[in-house]
Amino acid sequence: MVLKIGSVQLETNLLLAPIAGYCDLAFRLVVRSVPGYKGHGTVGLACTDLLCPQAVLNENQKSLWLAATHPDDQPICMQLYGADGGIMAEAARWAEAHGATTIDINMGCPVDKVTKKNGGSMLLCDPKSTVKLAKMVVEAVGVPVTAKVRLGWDEKRMVAGELAVALADVGIAAVTVHGRTTEQKFRGRASLEGIARVVEAVKRGHDIPVIGNGDVKEPVDAKRMIDVTGCDGVMIGRGALGRPWLFRDTAYYLATGELPPEYPRVERAKLVLQHFENLLAMRDERIALNTIKRRMSWYSAHLQPWAGLRRGVQEVASAGEFREFMAAGIERMAEAGCVV
Repeated sequence: MVLKIGSVQLETNLLLAPIAGYCDLAFRLVVRSVPGYKGHGTVGLACTDLLCPQAVLNENQKSLWLAATHPDDQPICMQLYGADGGIMAEAARWAEAHGATTIDINMGCPVDKVTKKNGGSMLLCDPKSTVKLAKMVVEAVGVPVTAKVRLGWDEKRMVAGELAVALADVGIAAVTVHGRTTEQKFRGRASLEGIARVVEAVKRGHDIPVIGNGDVKEPVDAKRMIDVTGCDGVMIGRGALGRPWLFRDTAYYLATGELPPEYPRVERAKLVLQHFENLLAMRDERIALNTIKRRMSWYSAHLQPWAGLRRGVQEVASAGEFREFMAAGIERMAEAGCVV
């Protein structure tokens, strides 16, 4: 299935979530490098980490890194968080000037350091002001502006349906709904019924896509979300962190109703090495090594059998040692004729 957000046509209706600390440029390029099986595509749109609007306007080093993109990292959504409409609009203009295909307003992050600044899901607590903010951002740029929300702050304040309609009224081009409240954070299960209510509310009077998010770990989860909620697309986050090929598998499954052959284990290991090389090209050796060591906790389950993988990675002390360690493992897999 394809998806259109405003004037932007996506290859698939699958989106990579903006997970703070994980979905940086190095990882996004890995996700995008996985070929679609039999031409059915992979990720349709990827998002940057959350961007503080004042920080990007000041162009401090960390924010420039978080906002970094590349010609191969397209189409790209830059996600902003904050509560000051003027500053958000100015930051949106900055994002458009720096390559954003779409701009997302984060209305769903439950983390204290974001909500204490009145950003993220705190915007759910004052829908009228939030809609005014969204209107300012929409009017500031020429690219589509979207919003990512939760169902509400808690079960007594389930505002997502009403808010999504009001956002569509002022020109928001798509709404992504995470099926939990702020109070839940990431506990429990995402509510497909809650997402369905938002879809129903929006579709009564608007023709913008609603994208579901939460607990998509397998291709069948994405299909269930679409079938149950009627959403137009699916945003995948943590399920893809150790499986960048999940978008390949899911796109094929949604198109055919069948799972493709498993992505070869040798190719999975090559993606880990590619992730490291991306990090090394963009950051220094110390950061690259520390990052890939942390990320191996996500990757390792999908590279087994590989005796001593996680321990061995923790022991490498240089880029050269990491390359040698991975190359030796890839060679063993190839010699064994590993397919999965």
